[in-house]
Amino acid sequence: MLGMDVLTGALIYSNLLVLLAVGLTLAYITTAVPNFAQGSFAVVGSYTALTVYRLFHLHPYVSLPLAFFAGGLVGLASYMLVLKPLIKRGANIVTLMIATLALDLILLGLRGIYAGYLGKITGSPCEMFMFTYLDFQILGLPAILVVSTLVIVITFSVLFTLLYKTKFGVALRASMENPDLAEIMGVNVEYTRMFAWFLSGALAAMAGCLLPFKQEIVPSTAEIIIVSIFAASIVGGLNNIYGALIGGYIVGLSESLVTYWLSTVIGAGVLVYGKVIALTMIIVTLLVAPQGIISIEWRKIKKIKRWCS
Repeated sequence: MLGMDVLTGALIYSNLLVLLAVGLTLAYITTAVPNFAQGSFAVVGSYTALTVYRLFHLHPYVSLPLAFFAGGLVGLASYMLVLKPLIKRGANIVTLMIATLALDLILLGLRGIYAGYLGKITGSPCEMFMFTYLDFQILGLPAILVVSTLVIVITFSVLFTLLYKTKFGVALRASMENPDLAEIMGVNVEYTRMFAWFLSGALAAMAGCLLPFKQEIVPSTAEIIIVSIFAASIVGGLNNIYGALIGGYIVGLSESLVTYWLSTVIGAGVLVYGKVIALTMIIVTLLVAPQGIISIEWRKIKKIKRWCS
């Protein structure tokens, strides 16, 4: 029987995966770059929270705004220093993708160096950490579930308002849909790309700030979670922000619950291979609906079913 703790853990993981997938999708929509450094942006948030906790003894939840800006600056710097020069030179998608892979490895090395330095000045190892012992209850629920859900609600409310209720949002959507036409109409496409990459890094870092309440963080955590991030974006639809919302919950819940069910049937050893679920979902989606679930015309499917019956 499915326990409450398992379901709660699956929901928490799904909330964080949604934030990560939305950031990846934003970067892809604006620059057509599949960002393999998205997981690294998340771990920036994890180490920001750890730094604030170890140096100033402030609860990691207090670090959310700081993680937002730290991740945003890393995302913006990644675009300005690496991707923008390559795009100006006419680099293709493969080149840009390889650049993000190289960036991810550079950030991995920097995280390892920083973890060692932080551990040295605080007198406590920082290469491996969790925040589960710092969590508490809100109305009988784990605070991480409440906080992560609130972050999702606030994020999508702000995004909806920004995209559909402001002039900048109109310009941002125009540059996403047709950058060349938007530029002719007077939209500064470069500013929208900079903003999108800032927001991509910021959302990822907020998720990373909360991630230690769910799992153990090490410098290489980014390379582990990137599979699930891509799965969530691809399953939902890489060209749609709201697809990331749907894909995040589908992949997050499936990965958590299916892996748990398999562990009860096969044994606990299967938990190590949980990412196989996400990889399988990527392949199935690419074969059946390459543009993601958001692109499926469900009305036509219903009509076909009625016609067949």
